[in-house]
Amino acid sequence: MPYENAVTALQARFHDQLSLQMPERQAHGRDEGGHEGMPPDAVLRAHSTGDVADAVAICSRYRMPVIPFGAGTSLEGHVCAPLGGLTIDLSAMQDILTLNETDQDVRVQAGVTRQALNAYLRDKGLFFPVDPGSECTLGGMAATRASGTNAVRYGTMREQVLSLQVVTTSGEIIETGTRARKSAAGLDLSHLFVGSEGTLGVITELSLKLHGIPEKQAAGVCRFPNLKAATDTVMNTIQMGIPVSRIELLDELSIRAVNAHAGTTHIEAPTLFLEFGGTPAGVDEQIATFTDLALSCGGAHIEFADNQENISRMWHARHNLYYATLAMGPGKRIVTTDVCVPISRLGDCMLETRGDLQNSPIMATMLGHVGDGNFHTIMLADPDSREEMAAMQALNERMVRRAIEMGGTCTGEHGIGMGKRTFLEWEKGPALALMRQIKTALDPHGIMNPGKMLPD
Repeated sequence: MPYENAVTALQARFHDQLSLQMPERQAHGRDEGGHEGMPPDAVLRAHSTGDVADAVAICSRYRMPVIPFGAGTSLEGHVCAPLGGLTIDLSAMQDILTLNETDQDVRVQAGVTRQALNAYLRDKGLFFPVDPGSECTLGGMAATRASGTNAVRYGTMREQVLSLQVVTTSGEIIETGTRARKSAAGLDLSHLFVGSEGTLGVITELSLKLHGIPEKQAAGVCRFPNLKAATDTVMNTIQMGIPVSRIELLDELSIRAVNAHAGTTHIEAPTLFLEFGGTPAGVDEQIATFTDLALSCGGAHIEFADNQENISRMWHARHNLYYATLAMGPGKRIVTTDVCVPISRLGDCMLETRGDLQNSPIMATMLGHVGDGNFHTIMLADPDSREEMAAMQALNERMVRRAIEMGGTCTGEHGIGMGKRTFLEWEKGPALALMRQIKTALDPHGIMNPGKMLPD
């Protein structure tokens, strides 16, 4: 074992909290993406920031890689251990430490999930808005700068973080900010660590903004004759300043997949899923304005609901698309990718991507958090077919190139991890040198989640 001395020191400190069992190592060496699993040498189940600090200090002493782990829901190989090392699982750190209702902020440990936080807040009239669509830990969401369906109104994880407690690569514990809503004091360390994907330190606690639950919520669906009509409606909605909470687009093949998977009878056409929130009068006005816009672009079959049961029913298709797509190709490998472009280029980017997909041997559904120009493809390929696997890779690269050329980014949500390091080089160019300097300054021995984000 290359890190035998480090493992011996970790065992002496942590005893039963440390596992060397292969099944547990394998479970912590893969995420929900399509990347090959790479197990660490050991897994530590941390119970406190002190545990994390002691573990990182030992790893630093013996130059053992450290891989932070939350819920394992990432898609770009963030939790794989290509060089072995120690995975620190923070999912047991589940305490909600302090709630400040008047100031609308909360302090949590990194292992708290967004669902658990919102369940705790339900009777307080507050909620946490970032919704990536899976049961993620808040520490992992900060580390990957998570986003989701509510980002068009509330922003991404970046906009919700007030301060972080971080264990640095030497094992030192630091606080990056305060509870104040703004500050001009020094470098913005909070947002340096947000999105760093565990390559600069381990996030152990977070102070987060909360928001008031709207007095009224209403969800709706609207079908369109083609993707262009749907994306034109989205662009007009944003340009008009209609305060939509969510606006999601599923293409025709996505609806077909959902119907086959769930036995539903949705009209198979490009479909917008929307949600509005606010005062009853405000929501009614938003619905009326949106309806006029949609009709002028060719929208039809517009339905809205304002009770939770019907809202959940409407969103069911959107939330089950991943599994519906998977069911279309039993035994095939599924790869989900994403890009984000300026809203004015969304229609062009999606239409050209759909054209590429139609001219390839790959089956793929397409969906988007289109209110902020972010969309995904869920591609299926036979892992034993060299032709299909090569075609899937080429489609992904073409989509990313197109987005970057349109002034966009190689990833709006998924992050870089192992899977998009080459794309980061395409996008950032000479700025990568500065990123490497920051990485070297904060992690001189390169132990923090090595093999991720920055290209070799």
